[in-house]
Amino acid sequence: MSRWRKAAIAATVGLAASAAFIVTSSIPGQAESSLVINYRCTGGIAGSGVDLEARMTPEISSGTLNVRWDMKYKGLPRFGSPGFFPAGSRLSLEGAVDITGAWFGQLKPTGGKDQGELLPGNYLELPEGLSHGATITETGTIRLKPTTLAVRFTPAEGEVMVNNNRKVTYSPPWDHDYTAPEYDDFLNDVQKTSTQGAVAKLEFIGTKVAYIGRREKDLGPIRVVLDGQIVTDPLVQPGLDRSGNAMTGTETQQVLWESPELDYEPHTVEIVNVEAKGAYLDAFKVTTGDIPQPPIHDQATCALQGDPGAIDITVPGTTTTPTDDPTDDPTDDPTDDPTDDPTDDPSTNTTPPHAVTTTDILGHVSVVPAGTGTTTSTPKSTGPTATKYYKAQVPKTPKGGVDSGEAPDAGDQPFGLLASGAALVMGSAGGGLLLRRRRAAHAGGAN
Repeated sequence: MSRWRKAAIAATVGLAASAAFIVTSSIPGQAESSLVINYRCTGGIAGSGVDLEARMTPEISSGTLNVRWDMKYKGLPRFGSPGFFPAGSRLSLEGAVDITGAWFGQLKPTGGKDQGELLPGNYLELPEGLSHGATITETGTIRLKPTTLAVRFTPAEGEVMVNNNRKVTYSPPWDHDYTAPEYDDFLNDVQKTSTQGAVAKLEFIGTKVAYIGRREKDLGPIRVVLDGQIVTDPLVQPGLDRSGNAMTGTETQQVLWESPELDYEPHTVEIVNVEAKGAYLDAFKVTTGDIPQPPIHDQATCALQGDPGAIDITVPGTTTTPTDDPTDDPTDDPTDDPTDDPTDDPSTNTTPPHAVTTTDILGHVSVVPAGTGTTTSTPKSTGPTATKYYKAQVPKTPKGGVDSGEAPDAGDQPFGLLASGAALVMGSAGGGLLLRRRRAAHAGGAN
């Protein structure tokens, strides 16, 4: 085969390889390679409602299809912490993308974000993005359509001291006192009362709770009510030491009562001043044990808002670049191959233009690589669509014959041919002169 023809084939195959994949957006009214997906989440950590936006972008690399969702809040409402937690709680999101066409299945882009120390109602930070990949097993056109989104919150294991928080209510009002550092009260303050029947109440989510206060002379007894039930019999006695003797001094940050292990769910705890004597509340300590699975009551339910559309991806088959026949003579002239089509013109086999644009009867616009003859995109929605293609670099440009912008190899220059022609002309002239001299001698006209 002539070097001209092989160079032209190599250029055509190189262009075919550049059509790595095609992304067709079928979003009504848009023409991009990403889909914007809107969700409305309610319940659990979403409360009365939180709006989310996900931007879905497919990518193909090294034989793998990856789908990425970039996440952000829409509007001011945010997911809120359901309770008091140390640093390490995790917000997890999982989407779903249905795949139809050349192959069927589902991708589930997932992602999570660890949170800092949390109080009830603190905003939760979203993960920057979700992703999920799958190995490409077949060529052809597939359609990616987003569906559901799940939101889960996993609390961190540990304990938090609750002091002067709106989740603690006082009835009637207690007095708030700042205390001297030498007393070593938590955060150098306490709540105190001498009113009989005064109540301090905490709402919390966790697996254990403790009442922290002072032991001091002449303090009255305290009743503890957990989830509406009295759980102290006998009563708590802050006026006595651990041996049951009357206090003579002051001990601060004392665990006066602690609950048994509780189910992880919302709870209430109340401390009630039984007599018209002094009572102190320094803090509540809320503990959360190991929660291996996200609690169901914290999960939010998210629903799609409108039809986000779909993305079509065409994955062509693998192509290879032809190699030279080792038996070919590197000095082959493009005109000496008897099998060449005499109508072949090397100038017609140059690299085709990168792409052509066509418009069908519905007004859909498709941009497809030119010269491959097989890679096309079929619009599948009633809205305007467009095709975005990603062009790979051709690893090697064929030299010689093709209008590639490179000079032919030095070994192909015709210097030998020119020298041979000159020698032939000089030999012909000398031979003619010798013949004429012999003819003249024979005729006697020359010495």
